[in-house]
Amino acid sequence: MAHDIDALPKGAGAWGQAVTAVVMIAVLAGGLWAYGEVVSQSAGSKPYTPSCEDDGKPGATPPEPGKASRQLTGQRLCEALFRPDLAALLGTPGEAPSSVTGSDGSHRFGSDEEVATPSAEVEFPTYTVTLTASYDKARMTDTAEYLRGAQEQKILGRPAVVYSDRTISISFRLDGSDARSGPGVPARTLMVAQDARDSGGSYDVTLWRTDGATPDDATLRRVAEKVLPALPGWQTAR
Repeated sequence: MAHDIDALPKGAGAWGQAVTAVVMIAVLAGGLWAYGEVVSQSAGSKPYTPSCEDDGKPGATPPEPGKASRQLTGQRLCEALFRPDLAALLGTPGEAPSSVTGSDGSHRFGSDEEVATPSAEVEFPTYTVTLTASYDKARMTDTAEYLRGAQEQKILGRPAVVYSDRTISISFRLDGSDARSGPGVPARTLMVAQDARDSGGSYDVTLWRTDGATPDDATLRRVAEKVLPALPGWQTAR
């Protein structure tokens, strides 16, 4: 989820003015997910340096032996995504990230079992890029049939699907009132099978642009081909 804080209305009081937060929520094939943070700096405070441990929380407790040992945490995804050359891979060298987050989450679909969906996000002035792992049983062949206009591909020797979506823009006041939602900006997602056999589950890389332009597929693929092999266990999952 990406977010911006609009300029404050002129003449309004510090607390009484209506601050509108615009939240971009990516609607992925694995479900609806969202998270984010607002970073404020007071005069004289230290410069904000994004990292994968900004929330101050320790990484998720490792799973017990034999129980979902291949599942990654949001922090692990963040460490793979937040590369020193990420801005260059996006075609915007020199841009500094304004927000870096990692989140452990899960979703329950109907009466099915709960599915782990850890995620990470890095926000730049031009692009926002997210990396999500979905530990469901969905195969890329089934996903391609479910998503309209999805294109089947091969990425790093694994089945993949590329499709278009649109973020959701949500605005609200500081007190939570006057909440509104509407269509956001175009997003492109590349879903890659977690193993070459396409036995279920995916790693999803999503891009959207601040200016509302549709992200370029070549950029999306370039990011995925660098980020995914850095994931723990990627080389052994064949």
